[in-house]
Amino acid sequence: MKKVVIASGLVAALLATSAGAAETLKIGYINTFSGGAAILGKHQRDGFDLAIDHLGGKVGGLETEVIYGDDQRKPDVAKSLADKMIKKNRVNFIAGITWSNLLMAVQKSVTRSKTFLISTNAGASPMAGKLCNPYFFTTSWNNDQMPEAMGQLVQEAGDNNVFMMAPNYQAGKDMLAGFKRYYKGKVVGQILTKLGQKDYQAEISQVRAAKPETLYVFMPGGMGIAFMKQWGASGLAQSIQLYTVFTVDHLTLKPIGKAAIGTFHTNFWNHESDNPVNQKFIADFQKKYGYMPSHFAAQAYDAPLLIDSAVRAVNGDLSNKDGIRDAMRKADFKSVRGGFRYNTNHVPIQNFYRREVVAGADGNAKIVTTGVVFKDYKDSYYKDCKMTW
Repeated sequence: MKKVVIASGLVAALLATSAGAAETLKIGYINTFSGGAAILGKHQRDGFDLAIDHLGGKVGGLETEVIYGDDQRKPDVAKSLADKMIKKNRVNFIAGITWSNLLMAVQKSVTRSKTFLISTNAGASPMAGKLCNPYFFTTSWNNDQMPEAMGQLVQEAGDNNVFMMAPNYQAGKDMLAGFKRYYKGKVVGQILTKLGQKDYQAEISQVRAAKPETLYVFMPGGMGIAFMKQWGASGLAQSIQLYTVFTVDHLTLKPIGKAAIGTFHTNFWNHESDNPVNQKFIADFQKKYGYMPSHFAAQAYDAPLLIDSAVRAVNGDLSNKDGIRDAMRKADFKSVRGGFRYNTNHVPIQNFYRREVVAGADGNAKIVTTGVVFKDYKDSYYKDCKMTW
């Protein structure tokens, strides 16, 4: 595999191998690799790269070149990178993207060029519904799905009132909308915070004054680490049950520490599954990178396997885009999540699990899977997608 990094308009070759095949498969990989959110991009890139390693460095049996670009969590930078990859590098696929607002910034120019766009994280709801596209697929989820599972979980728990918090951007709004789609109790307060915010003392004070039974929070990455530490220090965990999505997970658990114990979250990935592909992924990931993979790495790992299955189905003919798309819709590969199939909008139909953070034998926080909230769950927007198969 040939790896290339794009940074500040310059192309720097990190590793190059001679291309022995008549045609080279080119994948542009865009994600956040700098700043406070870089950890999200790192987990996805590590999962993505591991899958290519497992494929012997050749996706679809072709010599493979991966061109990496740091979007700096800026929509204009992401769009510029995508345009450059399409026009200059002539990539066949663009993958990656953590943030929904960045996905919305690049999706039009990528799909109009008939380049396949595969999200390994961002799940902006318009892309699952009215803006669905034959050239857009995701190996993650629609934004609303995990909060929908959480809304159902809290509803089943019988909690009568909830306070809600999320950052003020596309995904944050989706996370609140999804939760309320299934939770039918009383919402006693709702706060949209600044994206990237790290001080939550004022918001925690508002929660304290509202005295809810339950607090529901979406704070990804560094925002979640900062919030959880401040929440633990507030003492409110003794009287208010905390439920989160994309806040407490294997990416953030170690830095959050014991403050996570007693919280609940929902996720599509059951890391305890005995699925052989899943267990090999976890073992090889830890051996190569030295840390426990998160669901961000797991969903990114599936992306090269999806591409590989489609390119092999057309015998390496990258010009056969209709054939590639038809093969991608079949999702004929072995996934970390077990069965993998697409809905008509190219969003996976999958299980969503109840996960709890408990104290392990050593007293430290440990994530355990304690049930299935939704089985073979379809997102809430696919009926708005007019794409036909």
